Parts: sequence; C-alpha cells; structure tokens
Amino acid sequence: MTRFTVIVPFHTDADTIADTLTSIRTQSFTNWEVICVGDRPSSACLSVVLDHIAQDHRIRVASSPFDGPSAARNYGAELAKGDILAFCDADDLWHKDKLAQLDEAFQPSLTDAVFGQIRFFTDQPGDSQTRSTVPSATLTIQDLLAENPVCTMSNLSIRREVFNAVGGLDTRTVHNEDLELLIRLAGEGFTIEGVNQFQVWYRTSARGLSSDLAAMRAGRAYAVKTAASYGVFPSRSSEAIYQRYLARRALRLGHQSQALFYTRNGLSLHARSFLLPLRRGLLTVAGAALAPILPQAIKRALFS
Repeated sequence: MTRFTVIVPFHTDADTIADTLTSIRTQSFTNWEVICVGDRPSSACLSVVLDHIAQDHRIRVASSPFDGPSAARNYGAELAKGDILAFCDADDLWHKDKLAQLDEAFQPSLTDAVFGQIRFFTDQPGDSQTRSTVPSATLTIQDLLAENPVCTMSNLSIRREVFNAVGGLDTRTVHNEDLELLIRLAGEGFTIEGVNQFQVWYRTSARGLSSDLAAMRAGRAYAVKTAASYGVFPSRSSEAIYQRYLARRALRLGHQSQALFYTRNGLSLHARSFLLPLRRGLLTVAGAALAPILPQAIKRALFS
C-alpha cells in the first residue's frame, strides 16, 4: 500500500520544478508516489516533468480538467493511491526527511493533518534566516484567524479520507485556499498537529501570489466567512496579529506606506498581541518606522 501521494500542481514553473521534484525524489522515506497535475502548463514545464518521469517510475502526470491550482490539487487527490496526501507547490523545496517525519507524526490514529516548520528563501536556500513558528497545541479556528502557521500548501499533509470528507479545496479560492481548508478541518472536529521540525523551503517572490496584498485580504475575508459558519469570529487580538502579518509582507515588498498603515491598525486593535513575541512585533514596528532608509535587501531578509 502506498503511504504518501505527493500532489504537485504545475503551470509555468519550468525554472523551478526540476529542483522541486529532485527534493521529493531524494526523500529518505521511499514509499510514495508523485502526481504532477498540469494546470494549463507550458510546454517547457511539461518537458521537465516528463524528464523526471523517465527517471523515476513513482512519478506520473495528469492534466486537470479545470482551471486553477485548487482544482488541480483536488483532481490529484481523486487519482491518489496513498493513505496520506502531501502537497508541494512547483517552486518550493522539501527537506530530505520531511516524509519520514510525517510518517512518524501520522502514527497516532487521531492525527488527521500535519504541518512542520518552514524556512523562507528568495533565490537560494539559506539566503534568509526567517523561519515559521510551530505551535505546540492542536490548531483552532481562532488560531488560524490570527496568523496561519501552516503558511503554504507545501507544508500541509492530510489523510486522504479526511480531505475527501470535507470536500477538498474550495476551487473558488486562489489566495488563502489553505487557510479556508484548515478552518473547515478544525470546524469539523479534525485534528491539525504541528511538528517542530524543519520540513519545507518556501520560495518568496515579488511576483508570487502571496505578494498580492489586496488579493490576500480578499482571500482571508472569504476564509473569515467560512469561520463564521462555525460560529467563530476574529477577535481583536487575532485581527492585530493578522495586521502584523500584512505589515511584514508589505515591508518585504517595499510598500512602505502600507506597512505603516497595517502597523498602526494592528497596534490600535490590540497592541500587546501585535508586539508579542517581541522579536516579531518590535521588529515590525521598527521596520515600518525606518522603512524609508532600510535597503530593500534587508527588508526582504528580515520580513519574509
């Protein structure tokens, strides 16, 4: 029986998907399959995928009948043979022991979904020291409305039957689709557990989806509506933490006025939540105040 099905949606990622697939093929845990799901892919990107298929029989390709990365992931889940679905975007990289760590994390039968620690990079792994924080407790909807510690679909693995039970990803969402799915998982009583081990290199880019702040806010608003359907609404504290997240994104992108706007909003909503932990809160306040004189390279490194 296949343990993991890794689903990789791809579009025009010819410059990055080779490294992504290599990071999966070199996993220390070997009982897996990869389904690369084309979402109107470029011929160059498809050529890279086919080259890897020729080298490793565990990789196969499929063409999504619908548009969008969420639909592509759902289609991959329909074709999956593995007990557990693990998602990876075509520009991110996995640590070689990610699947081994996940295999252990899923041993408790009550664990439904798992995520780990991610580290950010722009061009080469290690060019930023920023990393995510992994909470020790099972995630709640209120946690997710503050700052989503999963961060990216590349950091989410879920039992196949659980993914199907909640209806998969909402194909109407492009931004924050992972957040909306996680809220439904928590709302339906499924457990989302963090593993405090490094698992994913997450590529940041000024051209990436996570760099469109307006679209990110719209996606989060959609997820907030999902939370409301479970009777959960953002607290002032969670809103303040989300404003800090937006401020840090704005700083990385060089949007100085927006960073200051989000910082002021967050402090007015709940100053303590915005400022703590101090390594994030105070650094964000200082960055917003000093943004006009900070070199862009430093802002990208500090606020990924």
